Amino acid sequence: MKISFNWLKQYIETDLDAEQAARILTDIGLEVEALEKTESIRGGLAGVVVGHVLTCEKHPDADKLHVTTVDLGDGTPTQIVCGAPNVAAGEKVIVATINSTLYPTGEQNGFKIKKSKIRGVESLGMLCAEDEIGVGTAHDGIIVLPQDVPAGTPARDYFQLEDDYLLEIGLTPNRADAMSHYGVARDLAVYLKANGLPCKLKLPPVEAFAQDSDRKEITVEVQNAEAAPRYMGVTITGVKVAPSPEWLQRRLRAIGMNPKNNVVDITNFVLHETGQPLHAFDAAKIEGGRIVVRTCPEGTPFTTLDGIERKLSADDLMICNAREPMCIAGVFGGLDSGVTETTTDIFIESAYFNPVWVRKTAKRHGLSTDSSFRFERGIDPDMTPYALMRAALLVKELAGGEISSPVTDLYPVRIEPFRFDVSLDRVRRLIGKEIPDETIRRIVVALDVRIESERDGILSVAVPPYRVDVRREADLVEDILRIYGYNNVEIPQRVHSTLSYAPHPDRDRLVNLLSDMLTANGFNEIMSNSLTKASYYDGLAGYPAEHCVRILNPLSNDLSVMRQTLLFNALEAVQLNVNHRNADLKLYEYGNCYFYDPAKKEEGGLAPYSERAKVSMTVTGNDRQPSWNVAAQPAGFFTLRAMAEKAMLRFGLDLNAAETEPLESDLYSEAIVCRWNGKKLLEMGIVSKKIRSLFDIKADVYYAELDFDTLVRITRNHSVTVSELSKYPEVRRDLALLVDKEVTFSRLYSIARSTEKKLLRSVSLFDVYEGDKLPEGKKSYALSFILEDTTKTLTDSAIDRAMSNLIRAFEQHAGAEIRS
Repeated sequence: MKISFNWLKQYIETDLDAEQAARILTDIGLEVEALEKTESIRGGLAGVVVGHVLTCEKHPDADKLHVTTVDLGDGTPTQIVCGAPNVAAGEKVIVATINSTLYPTGEQNGFKIKKSKIRGVESLGMLCAEDEIGVGTAHDGIIVLPQDVPAGTPARDYFQLEDDYLLEIGLTPNRADAMSHYGVARDLAVYLKANGLPCKLKLPPVEAFAQDSDRKEITVEVQNAEAAPRYMGVTITGVKVAPSPEWLQRRLRAIGMNPKNNVVDITNFVLHETGQPLHAFDAAKIEGGRIVVRTCPEGTPFTTLDGIERKLSADDLMICNAREPMCIAGVFGGLDSGVTETTTDIFIESAYFNPVWVRKTAKRHGLSTDSSFRFERGIDPDMTPYALMRAALLVKELAGGEISSPVTDLYPVRIEPFRFDVSLDRVRRLIGKEIPDETIRRIVVALDVRIESERDGILSVAVPPYRVDVRREADLVEDILRIYGYNNVEIPQRVHSTLSYAPHPDRDRLVNLLSDMLTANGFNEIMSNSLTKASYYDGLAGYPAEHCVRILNPLSNDLSVMRQTLLFNALEAVQLNVNHRNADLKLYEYGNCYFYDPAKKEEGGLAPYSERAKVSMTVTGNDRQPSWNVAAQPAGFFTLRAMAEKAMLRFGLDLNAAETEPLESDLYSEAIVCRWNGKKLLEMGIVSKKIRSLFDIKADVYYAELDFDTLVRITRNHSVTVSELSKYPEVRRDLALLVDKEVTFSRLYSIARSTEKKLLRSVSLFDVYEGDKLPEGKKSYALSFILEDTTKTLTDSAIDRAMSNLIRAFEQHAGAEIRS
């Protein structure tokens, strides 16, 4: 938000300079992000003075030039050659002296006045036209001033130029009360009053406001008092629309606004003065002489000031005439409702609109204006009448006319101050410093908060409605602290803290462990947006589009739903890297996925939403780069599976012990899913060509997605057993089994583990064979078994007994045959 320091000083009498004010505002929460000195005219007309033309003669060698002598107030005539047709002896003119720099209107670069010869005649300055010094656009002659202006008067003083400072304030959303010059001045005055420094806060008087006639009264009806709690208006007739005076244009330009005409400029001026948005309607276009504040039927077409036709919602509050809508209340005006050069009668609206209604309407139509910015955050309902009278008086002063109706004020339910109790002891406890009671009371009163009663150190207070962010004790304590000064609260030498214990297992620790392990194994972490394209889920089995959590006001079509899987984020990262010639990738990501189940309804009719934490692993390209003695090794499915097994082993889980089964999914051409105690733990496979084609990825991509919430639950009940290394040797035995093709290694692993619990240490698969030498529907698995007894050396009989038990179990539970 831009604040002009000169404008600010119209409302507060203080000796502070701009830098001091900026420092105080920053200390009390209105952070001044930039402080910039500005000039009404670039260069400030330094070296430009009023001159008196003593003589004016024709140039001896040029018909259109004149040689003049000019008194610059120093008593010494100065010779200047001038080509203006209106130069004459006796005139008072504007003179740019030697070494002054001028910045013509509309030009970025200036030019320096130098001593020169024009057609052989010496010239020691320049007589100036309006556009040459930046005070106007005329160039048909030099500026001729009244005779009573003394020669030598600086042009800066004659044109009443003033230096200004522009304060760029980083306004936080809660500080709706400071969205104006008066609001900032009011907050500055609070600090000065609370610290006993001299200041006087003031608003321009409006006591002169009075009704002049009953020529044109416009009736007002508010049909939706919830959306428009207060609505005011007044009619002014006989207005002459014209450019604004220089002082008003200067005020608006100082904060980056372009002046339009006197009526519109007045509404903008009062908006930035008081924070109260206004709207001026052309009274001739208010059909039926009647304004109705209401909603319109769904889909009603309405063309706004920018020429765009919009379809209204049934929840958009509109300002209508007797026949049709004219303005979106608090947001944007209609194409035909504004003031033009032909306007003679106006109706000025000053209202308080419900912040929620304005915010939803502005978001719905993608509109953001100075008006909606303030209404959305909450304005001061008690400023509404002052702003209306202030604007009406300015219109009478600058555009003529007369107030031709009584003021309409529809305010059925008054917005009361926010009332609550504040404990002085709790104020000190929250702030962390022993502040005297009187200091607290002084700050509270300076904040314009009324102390209605006090008993046993408890203040009953009433906070004015313009402080929409102060509605409870903690809010007022925050205000007291910012005025008292954060820097005045010393850092204590001792800090008291309460021990807190993280739940077991600590999710953050698990995330860090997994991240460290994956990074150590050559994976790079990616972080992507939870918002994604809805089109990814169109016709996708397993992740149907109707289960997407949709955003009501998406920033774009590419960010319209919450993701159900991390796969598409991973593929976007792969696409980006491949396009930049980085095709060998190992990526992982930790993030949440979001789900909506339309089949379920919770109490109150709300559809249930859920989210789950997931970890993705993605591999594509080469697993190993080629070298002079090593060929390139492409990554494959088992590259990914080995990493998944290693990751699970880090948490004490043997993936071979999981229940593994094939996974049919549109995401994969081939895939498996691993379950632990019936709960889905991990899925991994080869991303289907159809999915890859969405990202124009040619190479195979191998993808795994771990359900991190399931992993946390498993590790919660998982214990780690520590034992000494055995002093006795291990024994390896191998078996070749002929099994049906449907039999998986994980099934054989489970059978082995449940059969031989005492001696069996590990089971691994080292060979798989399928071919025409085997019976139809069969395959051969070669398994190795590691046996060990931690109490003694294994004997042949113990080994044979264990292997016999395993063979018998494989035959009974898996239909296996032992191959010799």
